[in-house]
Amino acid sequence: MFPKVLAVATTFVLGACVSAPMAPPSAVSELAPTGKLRAVINLGNPILAKKDAATGEPAGVSVDLARELATRLGVEAELVTVTSAGQSVETLKNGRVDVGFFAIDPARAATTAYTGPYVQIEGAYLVREDSSIRANEEVDRAGNRVAVGNKSAYDLYLSRTFRQAAIERAPTSPAVVDFFLAHSIEVAAGVKQQLEADAKRIPGLRLLPGRFMVINQAMGMARGREAGAAYLKAFVEEMKASGFVAEALKRHAIEGASIAPPGGAP
Repeated sequence: MFPKVLAVATTFVLGACVSAPMAPPSAVSELAPTGKLRAVINLGNPILAKKDAATGEPAGVSVDLARELATRLGVEAELVTVTSAGQSVETLKNGRVDVGFFAIDPARAATTAYTGPYVQIEGAYLVREDSSIRANEEVDRAGNRVAVGNKSAYDLYLSRTFRQAAIERAPTSPAVVDFFLAHSIEVAAGVKQQLEADAKRIPGLRLLPGRFMVINQAMGMARGREAGAAYLKAFVEEMKASGFVAEALKRHAIEGASIAPPGGAP
């Protein structure tokens, strides 16, 4: 599906906004070279963004951050929505947007300048109720196949760490459980909250206890724009310290995500 572009006036001020000086011209020119802040929003991760049921427009912590950043830059925000992490990465890589919201991963660091993380979320495994797999440590075994969203943080992480289990890639992360069921795959991997929702939606499924990874979610932009990257890193740290991120998570009724500690920029 072709991404939907939404122009949003950044005079819209969130209740959680904090007063701060405008960004320096060098940062504005690198973060908004077209005169707008073009931000890619991944609707495939419900912790970060989803469509508002009433308006059909994107809403969530990543949307709030994009709009607030645009306000700081003194420009409009143009939100480009996609449905998977892989599409987010490609949209930034192709130069269609200026910033995005990504799980920090070394495979992406060659082309993406990350901020420190603003939230941390958990990756979990889901199996059928009658599965013999009872613990995370039992997943990476010969004969097990694990369904993941193509080019998601889970795909990248498990591709590096698995020694015996095979990876089967669904088109997007929200499609993982349906893909897992349709192809009789042994395990599904993804955002814990998404898998919990799927387990409630479909009888006969259960999550394995605990988590197999912690995902650090950060903002990012193309490398080579040092003034913009420095400002973006400082912006994210301020958004955490001021309570903006915490308030956004509360306002959007997000559970299972924790505020990332200060710093942590790769």
